[in-house]
Amino acid sequence: MSFELQLAAYSDLLYASTMFIYALSLLVSIAEYTVRGSQAKANTALGSKEREGEVRGDGGLLAGEAYAGRRLGLVSLYLLVLGAASHLASILSRGVAAHRWPMANMHEYISAICLVSIIAWLTVSYRRSRVRIGGVFIIPIVLTLMFLGGTLLYLPIGPVTPSLKSYWIAFHVSTAVLASGLFLIPGVTSCLYLIRRGGRPQRLAGLLPDESMLDRISYRATIAAFPIYTVGLILGAIWAEAAWGRYWGWDPKETVAFVAWVLYAAYLHARVSAGWGPSRAAFINIAGFAVTVFNLFFINLVVTGLHSYAGF
Repeated sequence: MSFELQLAAYSDLLYASTMFIYALSLLVSIAEYTVRGSQAKANTALGSKEREGEVRGDGGLLAGEAYAGRRLGLVSLYLLVLGAASHLASILSRGVAAHRWPMANMHEYISAICLVSIIAWLTVSYRRSRVRIGGVFIIPIVLTLMFLGGTLLYLPIGPVTPSLKSYWIAFHVSTAVLASGLFLIPGVTSCLYLIRRGGRPQRLAGLLPDESMLDRISYRATIAAFPIYTVGLILGAIWAEAAWGRYWGWDPKETVAFVAWVLYAAYLHARVSAGWGPSRAAFINIAGFAVTVFNLFFINLVVTGLHSYAGF
């Protein structure tokens, strides 16, 4: 076996190991969610003044549950850090094995998006213990994407198609990966914001962070991702002119990407506009994320266009 094939095999092994570590982190997050749920239920049951004596008697138990919840949250966080390191090693080793930028097909593209999402989530939740419960919702999405990327969309290492043999791939595709990975965070936190604000389901809503915190996370993550996404569109137009002789041709992927850009711009405008509340802005943010996912799968894999070479 050649060095390249052996390195590619190690990359695939690291990819599978990463999924296993992320799954362990998810299980620990679910355990944390369960502990926090039982603690919240106990607090509700023992919170009345008439049972003040019982509260004092069970204070040690409640404190122990709170401590256990925090410890489980830290374990989940550390597992995510370990998984991210394994994930990065998988991507880098695949790039070295293929002698090219490792984002040239759907398998590699999705893997990179998932890594960005995990790193972004680690950044958001590192010092916010209450926010870490959101890992119960973030990690399953990442695992689902990685499962699809590692099975149905998997491709062995090989050269890129002729139209992708350009240094622009390192700039345009990388910015698209960064923006898409970052957009996953506000897409989820906006949904959680609406659940928290609506109060249903009650048990889930009661465990989520405050509405203001979820709204800030959504806004700041979108603020970080939107300029990168804008630069990615501009770089894509420059590459299109070099490859196809025009900056913009309303190709299906270009069109849907522009629709997503308009939605995210509308969200940012609505978020700071006095006439719009956070709830309506959250719906716009969710719509933008839905269009981004639609662009990733349906436009790439179903619709025929100049970008349909992205993996198949």
